[in-house]
Amino acid sequence: MRFVLRLFGFAATLGSLLLVSGSLAVGVLLRHLSADLPNHAELARYEPAVTTRIHDANGKIIAEYARENRLYIPLSAVPKRIVAAFLSAEDRNFYEHNGIDPAGIGRALVANLASDGRRPQGASTITQQVAKNLLLSREQTYSRKLKEILLAFRIEEAFSKDKILELYLNEIYFGMGNYGIAAAALNYFDKSVYELSLPEAAYLAALPKGPNNYHPFRQREAAISRRNWVLERMAANGYIGRDEADAAIAEEFSVNPRSVSPHDGQAGYFAEEVRRELANRYGEKTLYEGGLSVRTTLDPSVQAAARKSLADGLVRFDEARGWRGADTRLASVRGDWGLELAELPMPEDIRPWRLAVVLTVDAKGARIGLRPERDVTGSVETTRRTGRITPRGIRWTRKARPNNVLRVGDVIYVEPIKGTSDEHRLRQIPEISGALVALEPDTGRIRAMVGGFSFDLNEFNRATQAWRQPGSAFKAIVYAAALDNGYTPSSRVLDAPLTIGQGAGQAPWSPTNHNGRYDGPSTLRRGLEASKNVMTVRLARDVGMPLVAEYARRLGVQDDLPPLLSMSLGAGETTVLRMTTAYAMFVNGGRYVRPTLIERIQDRYGKTIFRHDRRACAGCAAASWQGQSVPRLSNDQEQVIDPLTAYQVTSLLQGVVERTLPSVFSRFDRPLAGKTGTTNDAKDLWFVGSSPELAVGVFLGYDQPRSLGKAAYGSTHAAPIVRDFMERALSGKPQTAFRVPAGIKLIPVDPRTGERSGPGERFILEAFKPGTEPPDPRTVPLGHEPMAEAYAQDAPVAPGPTYFR
Repeated sequence: MRFVLRLFGFAATLGSLLLVSGSLAVGVLLRHLSADLPNHAELARYEPAVTTRIHDANGKIIAEYARENRLYIPLSAVPKRIVAAFLSAEDRNFYEHNGIDPAGIGRALVANLASDGRRPQGASTITQQVAKNLLLSREQTYSRKLKEILLAFRIEEAFSKDKILELYLNEIYFGMGNYGIAAAALNYFDKSVYELSLPEAAYLAALPKGPNNYHPFRQREAAISRRNWVLERMAANGYIGRDEADAAIAEEFSVNPRSVSPHDGQAGYFAEEVRRELANRYGEKTLYEGGLSVRTTLDPSVQAAARKSLADGLVRFDEARGWRGADTRLASVRGDWGLELAELPMPEDIRPWRLAVVLTVDAKGARIGLRPERDVTGSVETTRRTGRITPRGIRWTRKARPNNVLRVGDVIYVEPIKGTSDEHRLRQIPEISGALVALEPDTGRIRAMVGGFSFDLNEFNRATQAWRQPGSAFKAIVYAAALDNGYTPSSRVLDAPLTIGQGAGQAPWSPTNHNGRYDGPSTLRRGLEASKNVMTVRLARDVGMPLVAEYARRLGVQDDLPPLLSMSLGAGETTVLRMTTAYAMFVNGGRYVRPTLIERIQDRYGKTIFRHDRRACAGCAAASWQGQSVPRLSNDQEQVIDPLTAYQVTSLLQGVVERTLPSVFSRFDRPLAGKTGTTNDAKDLWFVGSSPELAVGVFLGYDQPRSLGKAAYGSTHAAPIVRDFMERALSGKPQTAFRVPAGIKLIPVDPRTGERSGPGERFILEAFKPGTEPPDPRTVPLGHEPMAEAYAQDAPVAPGPTYFR
């Protein structure tokens, strides 16, 4: 008996020692695991990576940038049924437990011990998943699991259940690059969370367990089964009725992935320029993780007009030089040519052009196979569509027979001919490139930007990144400097051969006019309208090239123009955006125009952190009207040149359009001031100008500069693009006139001599500053002004440089 008692005593002592030792060991283990646990208070400062979204001026999304495609949404904005779906799928006792589910952990432990090395199972609650996803690593170890449990207890103590659930719904990965419930709803179903149907919500709730296991296309049957299981759990938990669950289970399973692309608005170059500006302003991390909401200045209709007009102009120039032949060929078209054709890259931003392969060809026509499209799964469609090319579809090649142009197996670009069922026109990607920029002269808002024929083919933006010689388009800067420093539009400068010495050892420079003609003493108007090179050089020499360089800097054309006389003819390099902005300043009354692609930027919380319009508005914040004056916006734009000078330059440029480009702009019935530019050997072709509503600049040239041909001029190739663009962009909008600033005097003068005109003589209304108008040689009695009477009936409503008789 004593032995038995001793044995029990020994066992009790041993048990106590083991219990104490175990407790100490557990304590040490917990202390060790807790030592390097992340601070759960970090969750209070948690800011997940959120998608930056770029919107056009109408609010439509044109691009998104993110490392993790996520849109943060508060729990209060998530419908209760969606919350119920996730609770049923992941943690039905979420609102009852203290962070862990002991029974679930036990089941998982038993299953893992018997798993023979297979992937371990988990029994994580929503709180544990928050701890794992936000604060711990992804490793599958028991020590990490213990840390997860400890951290879950701490999180439950520090945060409300709703906050924990909100963090979970915004953090978890849903597959296909989507993080968080809001992004998943948009990118799986093209819906907001408010619009999700019951079966759609159930499918999203099924995804966190294993997005790849329930992929909507590759694992369709598993996805349907898991969705239906979630619906069954929702019914079992009392969130929905049995009939409602059965109806949802019977509903067909389908997803509608959303596609956001700048190509939808033909805005690839514009969006990329915005992306670069955001990265420079805020850094890559904020751009891709900061959740910025960016409202741009892009006008979709103006952008479409710009893209269409520039592309047509590039194609028109390129096709006039003939067919270059197919760049790619298929070895055989006897089998399934569609699969091979579908693998070839196709720029999406040149649609309705499509890739096609020549299947048969003869003298009467060619039968072509069109590149198959891909469905939402990425699979090539099984239908094979064909079309035909007739002789009219190759007319631009100046070949009468299709078999003189095409061979079987040629991979070509084609465009459907409107009004036909299957007839197509042969196309080719232009070798020439170009750019078009359009902005508002008074605000600087860039309404359209096209940096080349196709952003998909070449991302180099020729509107902002290509530094090219503007040629005669620069002359407006020289004339602005002269008019701001003593000259008038009627001042005469000698147009005659000129030779300028360049120092010892260097040959003298003799600039010439483009047509070899010289008119003797001519007015400044005549010099700019006829683009007289020698007059411009004489003018620049007189006012001084350092002053011309200063005006180029003020107007933003070039920051440090070398003070060489050759620069007065546009030999310096600049960009399309800079030149267009300079011309906008003339129309804006000589005030500085700050061009912008971005109207406003908001952070992830909706706070405005950037606004382009910086004008102050005293009184705009008044709660009500108490008889006070109407609020007025202040004008913070710097005056870079005299407003009277700016109008004089605008008037001269209006004459350029009306008298030297009548064949181009004859059907354009709006005020337009502009200037062409053609550089040596026609390597660069320009037209830059402005109406009261839009300033626009167009450049054409090869990326590796070479001559565009002896017959290539800015007037024949760039100006028609501007005309087509302005007609499209301003269609249906009210017509306005250029603003005439106070102080300008409109005097009738002889267009040849610049002197005052007499009654019945040919004249134009020329703009003069006070005290600079040409003298009236006639003696006029005080109080009687016959000139005013003589011209009162002929004066135009919107004064401009049009000739009158």
